[in-house]
Amino acid sequence: MSTYGSFPGARPRRLRSTPVMRRMVAETRLHPADFILPAFVREGVSEPVPIDAMPGVVQHTRDSLKKAAAEAVAAGISGIMLFGVPEDEKKDALGSAGTDPDGILQVALADVRAEVGDELLVMSDLCLDEFTDHGHCGVLDSEGRVDNDATLERYAEMAQVQADAGAHVVGPSGMMDGQIGVIRDALDQIGREDVAILAYTVKYASAFYGPFREAVGSSLKGDRKTYQQDGANIGDALRELALDLEEGADMVMVKPAGPYLDILAKVAEVSDVPVAAYQISGEYSMIEAAAQRGWIDRDQAILEALTGIKRAGARNILTYWATEVARGLHQ
Repeated sequence: MSTYGSFPGARPRRLRSTPVMRRMVAETRLHPADFILPAFVREGVSEPVPIDAMPGVVQHTRDSLKKAAAEAVAAGISGIMLFGVPEDEKKDALGSAGTDPDGILQVALADVRAEVGDELLVMSDLCLDEFTDHGHCGVLDSEGRVDNDATLERYAEMAQVQADAGAHVVGPSGMMDGQIGVIRDALDQIGREDVAILAYTVKYASAFYGPFREAVGSSLKGDRKTYQQDGANIGDALRELALDLEEGADMVMVKPAGPYLDILAKVAEVSDVPVAAYQISGEYSMIEAAAQRGWIDRDQAILEALTGIKRAGARNILTYWATEVARGLHQ
Protein backbone atom coordinates (compact mmCIF):
# COMPACT_ATOMS: atom_id res chain seq x y z
CA MET A 1 0.00 0.00 0.00
CA SER A 2 1.31 3.44 -0.93
CA THR A 3 2.45 5.57 2.01
CA TYR A 4 1.18 8.69 0.22
CA GLY A 5 -2.17 9.62 1.63
CA SER A 6 -2.18 6.65 3.99
CA PHE A 7 -3.97 6.77 7.33
CA PRO A 8 -3.38 8.82 9.36
CA GLY A 9 -2.73 11.61 6.92
CA ALA A 10 -2.51 14.28 9.61
CA ARG A 11 -0.10 13.82 12.51
CA PRO A 12 -0.47 16.68 15.04
CA ARG A 13 2.01 14.88 17.31
CA ARG A 14 4.85 16.15 15.13
CA LEU A 15 4.40 19.54 16.77
CA ARG A 16 4.72 17.97 20.24
CA SER A 17 7.86 15.98 19.56
CA THR A 18 10.47 17.90 21.61
CA PRO A 19 10.49 20.59 24.32
CA VAL A 20 11.82 23.14 21.84
CA MET A 21 9.10 22.27 19.33
CA ARG A 22 6.40 22.60 21.98
CA ARG A 23 7.83 25.91 23.11
CA MET A 24 7.98 27.26 19.57
CA VAL A 25 4.33 26.54 18.77
CA ALA A 26 2.87 27.45 22.17
CA GLU A 27 -0.13 29.75 21.77
CA THR A 28 -0.11 31.05 25.34
CA ARG A 29 3.03 32.27 27.08
CA LEU A 30 3.58 33.50 30.60
CA HIS A 31 5.77 36.58 31.05
CA PRO A 32 6.99 38.27 34.25
CA ALA A 33 5.09 41.43 33.26
CA ASP A 34 1.83 39.45 33.52
CA PHE A 35 2.09 39.21 37.29
CA ILE A 36 1.01 41.26 40.30
CA LEU A 37 2.04 40.16 43.79
CA PRO A 38 -0.56 40.45 46.58
CA ALA A 39 1.22 41.21 49.87
CA PHE A 40 0.12 41.65 53.48
CA VAL A 41 1.71 44.08 55.94
CA ARG A 42 0.94 43.76 59.64
CA GLU A 43 1.13 46.49 62.21
CA GLY A 44 3.13 46.00 65.40
CA VAL A 45 5.30 43.00 64.47
CA SER A 46 9.09 42.89 64.41
CA GLU A 47 9.41 39.76 62.26
CA PRO A 48 7.36 38.42 59.35
CA VAL A 49 4.49 36.23 60.59
CA PRO A 50 3.87 32.99 58.64
CA ILE A 51 0.28 32.39 57.54
CA ASP A 52 -0.53 28.81 58.51
CA ALA A 53 -3.20 28.36 55.85
CA MET A 54 -0.93 29.71 53.09
CA PRO A 55 2.44 27.93 53.29
CA GLY A 56 5.22 30.23 52.13
CA VAL A 57 3.20 33.46 52.51
CA VAL A 58 3.71 35.85 55.43
CA GLN A 59 2.30 38.95 57.01
CA HIS A 60 5.18 41.33 56.39
CA THR A 61 6.79 43.88 58.61
CA ARG A 62 7.31 47.26 57.01
CA ASP A 63 10.96 46.39 56.40
CA SER A 64 10.35 42.91 54.99
CA LEU A 65 7.67 44.36 52.72
CA LYS A 66 10.20 46.76 51.23
CA LYS A 67 12.52 43.81 50.59
CA ALA A 68 9.69 41.88 48.91
CA ALA A 69 8.96 44.88 46.69
CA ALA A 70 12.62 45.16 45.67
CA GLU A 71 12.64 41.43 44.84
CA ALA A 72 9.53 41.92 42.73
CA VAL A 73 11.28 44.66 40.76
CA ALA A 74 14.29 42.41 40.19
CA ALA A 75 12.01 39.61 38.97
CA GLY A 76 10.38 41.94 36.44
CA ILE A 77 6.77 41.68 37.62
CA SER A 78 4.43 44.60 37.08
CA GLY A 79 2.89 45.37 40.44
CA ILE A 80 2.39 44.72 44.12
CA MET A 81 -1.09 44.87 45.69
CA LEU A 82 -0.95 45.81 49.38
CA PHE A 83 -3.33 44.73 52.13
CA GLY A 84 -3.01 46.26 55.59
CA VAL A 85 -3.46 44.32 58.82
CA PRO A 86 -3.98 46.74 61.74
CA GLU A 87 -3.71 45.93 65.42
CA ASP A 88 -7.02 44.60 66.73
CA GLU A 89 -7.54 47.53 69.09
CA LYS A 90 -7.47 49.92 66.14
CA LYS A 91 -10.45 48.29 64.43
CA ASP A 92 -13.79 50.02 64.80
CA ALA A 93 -17.22 50.12 63.19
CA LEU A 94 -16.16 52.64 60.55
CA GLY A 95 -12.77 51.15 59.70
CA SER A 96 -11.09 54.39 60.76
CA ALA A 97 -7.57 52.99 60.42
CA GLY A 98 -8.25 52.59 56.71
CA THR A 99 -8.44 56.36 56.25
CA ASP A 100 -5.88 57.40 58.87
CA PRO A 101 -2.83 58.84 57.05
CA ASP A 102 -0.74 57.12 59.71
CA GLY A 103 -2.59 53.80 59.40
CA ILE A 104 -0.59 50.70 58.52
CA LEU A 105 -1.71 50.52 54.90
CA GLN A 106 -0.92 54.16 54.19
CA VAL A 107 2.55 54.07 55.78
CA ALA A 108 3.28 50.82 53.93
CA LEU A 109 2.26 52.40 50.63
CA ALA A 110 4.63 55.29 51.32
CA ASP A 111 7.41 52.87 52.29
CA VAL A 112 7.09 50.83 49.13
CA ARG A 113 6.74 53.82 46.84
CA ALA A 114 9.91 55.30 48.35
CA GLU A 115 11.66 51.97 47.85
CA VAL A 116 10.68 51.26 44.24
CA GLY A 117 9.60 54.61 42.79
CA ASP A 118 7.99 53.97 39.42
CA GLU A 119 9.81 50.68 38.77
CA LEU A 120 6.86 48.73 40.16
CA LEU A 121 3.19 49.65 40.20
CA VAL A 122 2.25 50.20 43.83
CA MET A 123 -1.36 49.09 44.19
CA SER A 124 -3.65 49.36 47.16
CA ASP A 125 -6.64 47.30 48.22
CA LEU A 126 -9.44 49.81 48.73
CA CYS A 127 -11.84 48.17 51.16
CA LEU A 128 -12.81 48.46 54.80
CA ASP A 129 -12.96 44.80 55.79
CA GLU A 130 -9.44 44.63 57.22
CA PHE A 131 -10.17 47.67 59.41
CA THR A 132 -13.69 47.11 60.72
CA ASP A 133 -14.42 45.32 63.99
CA HIS A 134 -17.33 43.52 62.30
CA GLY A 135 -15.26 42.41 59.30
CA HIS A 136 -17.64 43.64 56.62
CA CYS A 137 -16.53 45.68 53.63
CA GLY A 138 -18.61 48.70 54.56
CA VAL A 139 -20.46 50.70 57.16
CA LEU A 140 -23.38 48.94 58.86
CA ASP A 141 -26.82 50.48 59.35
CA SER A 142 -28.92 50.24 62.52
CA GLU A 143 -30.10 46.76 61.54
CA GLY A 144 -26.62 45.42 60.87
CA ARG A 145 -26.82 45.56 57.08
CA VAL A 146 -24.08 47.03 54.92
CA ASP A 147 -25.13 50.57 53.99
CA ASN A 148 -24.07 51.02 50.38
CA ASP A 149 -24.15 54.81 50.14
CA ALA A 150 -22.61 55.50 53.54
CA THR A 151 -19.83 53.10 52.58
CA LEU A 152 -19.19 55.02 49.36
CA GLU A 153 -18.38 58.11 51.41
CA ARG A 154 -15.74 56.12 53.27
CA TYR A 155 -14.34 54.74 50.01
CA ALA A 156 -13.98 58.24 48.59
CA GLU A 157 -11.91 59.30 51.59
CA MET A 158 -9.92 56.07 51.46
CA ALA A 159 -9.04 56.63 47.80
CA GLN A 160 -7.71 60.08 48.55
CA VAL A 161 -5.48 59.02 51.44
CA GLN A 162 -4.14 56.07 49.46
CA ALA A 163 -3.30 58.33 46.54
CA ASP A 164 -1.59 60.77 48.87
CA ALA A 165 0.41 57.89 50.34
CA GLY A 166 1.79 56.96 46.92
CA ALA A 167 -0.52 54.43 45.28
CA HIS A 168 -0.25 54.27 41.50
CA VAL A 169 -3.40 52.15 41.36
CA VAL A 170 -6.32 51.66 43.75
CA GLY A 171 -8.28 48.42 43.75
CA PRO A 172 -11.83 48.84 45.09
CA SER A 173 -12.82 45.36 46.22
CA GLY A 174 -15.93 45.96 48.35
CA MET A 175 -18.55 45.42 45.62
CA MET A 176 -20.63 48.48 46.52
CA ASP A 177 -22.93 49.80 43.79
CA GLY A 178 -21.46 52.96 42.25
CA GLN A 179 -18.05 52.62 43.87
CA ILE A 180 -15.99 53.21 40.72
CA GLY A 181 -17.70 56.48 39.83
CA VAL A 182 -17.46 57.82 43.39
CA ILE A 183 -13.78 56.91 43.67
CA ARG A 184 -12.95 58.40 40.28
CA ASP A 185 -14.62 61.67 41.30
CA ALA A 186 -12.83 61.67 44.65
CA LEU A 187 -9.44 61.22 43.03
CA ASP A 188 -10.09 63.85 40.39
CA GLN A 189 -11.23 66.34 43.05
CA ILE A 190 -7.74 66.32 44.60
CA GLY A 191 -5.96 66.50 41.27
CA ARG A 192 -5.03 62.82 41.15
CA GLU A 193 -6.24 62.05 37.65
CA ASP A 194 -3.02 60.04 37.29
CA VAL A 195 -4.11 57.36 39.78
CA ALA A 196 -5.67 54.39 37.98
CA ILE A 197 -8.57 52.24 39.17
CA LEU A 198 -8.40 48.46 38.96
CA ALA A 199 -12.03 47.55 39.52
CA TYR A 200 -12.94 44.32 41.26
CA THR A 201 -15.73 44.05 38.72
CA VAL A 202 -16.60 40.39 39.13
CA LYS A 203 -16.08 39.23 42.70
CA TYR A 204 -18.00 36.13 43.64
CA ALA A 205 -18.89 35.05 47.15
CA SER A 206 -16.60 32.03 47.42
CA ALA A 207 -15.42 29.34 49.81
CA PHE A 208 -11.97 29.77 48.30
CA TYR A 209 -11.40 32.99 50.29
CA GLY A 210 -10.95 30.99 53.50
CA PRO A 211 -7.16 31.28 53.92
CA PHE A 212 -7.26 35.00 53.10
CA ARG A 213 -9.36 35.61 56.20
CA GLU A 214 -6.43 34.41 58.31
CA ALA A 215 -4.01 36.48 56.23
CA VAL A 216 -5.80 39.75 57.02
CA GLY A 217 -6.93 38.83 60.54
CA SER A 218 -10.57 39.15 59.51
CA SER A 219 -13.18 39.79 62.20
CA LEU A 220 -16.04 38.69 59.92
CA LYS A 221 -18.99 36.82 61.33
CA GLY A 222 -21.44 35.52 58.74
CA ASP A 223 -20.89 36.08 55.02
CA ARG A 224 -20.85 38.73 52.29
CA LYS A 225 -23.47 37.27 49.99
CA THR A 226 -25.60 40.44 49.99
CA TYR A 227 -22.91 42.34 48.09
CA GLN A 228 -20.51 39.83 46.52
CA GLN A 229 -21.88 38.06 43.47
CA ASP A 230 -23.64 34.70 43.21
CA GLY A 231 -21.45 32.12 41.48
CA ALA A 232 -24.48 30.75 39.63
CA ASN A 233 -24.85 33.94 37.58
CA ILE A 234 -23.17 35.06 34.37
CA GLY A 235 -25.43 37.95 33.34
CA ASP A 236 -24.83 39.69 36.67
CA ALA A 237 -21.09 39.70 35.96
CA LEU A 238 -21.54 41.27 32.54
CA ARG A 239 -23.89 43.89 33.97
CA GLU A 240 -21.29 44.82 36.59
CA LEU A 241 -18.70 45.07 33.82
CA ALA A 242 -20.83 47.50 31.82
CA LEU A 243 -21.42 49.66 34.90
CA ASP A 244 -17.75 49.75 35.93
CA LEU A 245 -16.64 50.71 32.42
CA GLU A 246 -19.28 53.45 32.28
CA GLU A 247 -18.11 54.78 35.65
CA GLY A 248 -14.48 55.03 34.55
CA ALA A 249 -12.62 51.84 35.45
CA ASP A 250 -9.17 51.72 33.87
CA MET A 251 -8.83 47.97 34.35
CA VAL A 252 -11.23 45.27 35.49
CA MET A 253 -10.80 42.06 37.45
CA VAL A 254 -12.40 38.65 37.87
CA LYS A 255 -12.04 37.01 41.29
CA PRO A 256 -11.61 34.09 41.99
CA ALA A 257 -9.81 33.04 38.84
CA GLY A 258 -9.65 29.25 38.55
CA PRO A 259 -13.27 28.36 39.39
CA TYR A 260 -14.55 31.11 37.07
CA LEU A 261 -12.49 30.77 33.89
CA ASP A 262 -15.68 30.80 31.81
CA ILE A 263 -16.60 34.18 33.30
CA LEU A 264 -13.08 35.46 32.73
CA ALA A 265 -13.27 34.47 29.08
CA LYS A 266 -16.60 36.25 28.60
CA VAL A 267 -15.36 39.42 30.30
CA ALA A 268 -12.15 39.43 28.26
CA GLU A 269 -14.13 39.00 25.06
CA VAL A 270 -16.18 42.16 25.55
CA SER A 271 -14.01 44.44 27.72
CA ASP A 272 -12.23 47.32 26.01
CA VAL A 273 -9.87 47.79 28.97
CA PRO A 274 -7.24 45.34 30.31
CA VAL A 275 -8.64 42.39 32.26
CA ALA A 276 -6.96 40.95 35.35
CA ALA A 277 -7.75 37.83 37.36
CA TYR A 278 -6.95 37.08 41.00
CA GLN A 279 -5.73 33.58 41.77
CA ILE A 280 -6.93 33.68 45.34
CA SER A 281 -5.76 32.19 48.61
CA GLY A 282 -7.76 28.98 48.40
CA GLU A 283 -6.47 28.26 44.91
CA TYR A 284 -2.93 28.79 46.18
CA SER A 285 -3.39 26.72 49.34
CA MET A 286 -4.91 23.72 47.56
CA ILE A 287 -1.90 23.35 45.30
CA GLU A 288 0.58 23.89 48.12
CA ALA A 289 -1.19 21.42 50.41
CA ALA A 290 -1.44 18.72 47.74
CA ALA A 291 2.19 19.23 46.78
CA GLN A 292 3.34 18.94 50.41
CA ARG A 293 1.66 15.53 50.53
CA GLY A 294 3.37 14.43 47.34
CA TRP A 295 0.08 14.16 45.47
CA ILE A 296 0.98 16.54 42.62
CA ASP A 297 4.06 18.09 41.01
CA ARG A 298 4.02 21.54 42.61
CA ASP A 299 5.91 23.51 39.95
CA GLN A 300 4.03 21.98 37.04
CA ALA A 301 0.68 22.50 38.75
CA ILE A 302 1.46 26.17 39.39
CA LEU A 303 2.40 26.79 35.77
CA GLU A 304 -0.61 24.85 34.48
CA ALA A 305 -3.01 26.84 36.66
CA LEU A 306 -1.48 30.18 35.66
CA THR A 307 -1.38 29.28 31.97
CA GLY A 308 -5.07 28.37 32.14
CA ILE A 309 -5.90 31.76 33.62
CA LYS A 310 -3.97 33.59 30.95
CA ARG A 311 -5.38 31.39 28.17
CA ALA A 312 -8.88 32.28 29.35
CA GLY A 313 -8.15 35.95 28.72
CA ALA A 314 -6.36 37.55 31.67
CA ARG A 315 -3.87 40.23 30.69
CA ASN A 316 -2.56 40.26 34.25
CA ILE A 317 -2.73 37.77 37.11
CA LEU A 318 -2.60 38.48 40.81
CA THR A 319 -0.87 35.47 42.33
CA TYR A 320 1.08 34.74 45.49
CA TRP A 321 3.62 32.94 43.29
CA ALA A 322 4.29 36.06 41.20
CA THR A 323 7.93 36.63 42.12
CA GLU A 324 8.83 32.94 42.21
CA VAL A 325 7.32 32.18 38.82
CA ALA A 326 8.76 35.32 37.23
CA ARG A 327 12.24 34.32 38.39
CA GLY A 328 11.75 30.88 36.89
CA LEU A 329 10.72 32.35 33.55
CA HIS A 330 14.08 34.13 33.37
CA GLN A 331 15.95 30.82 33.52
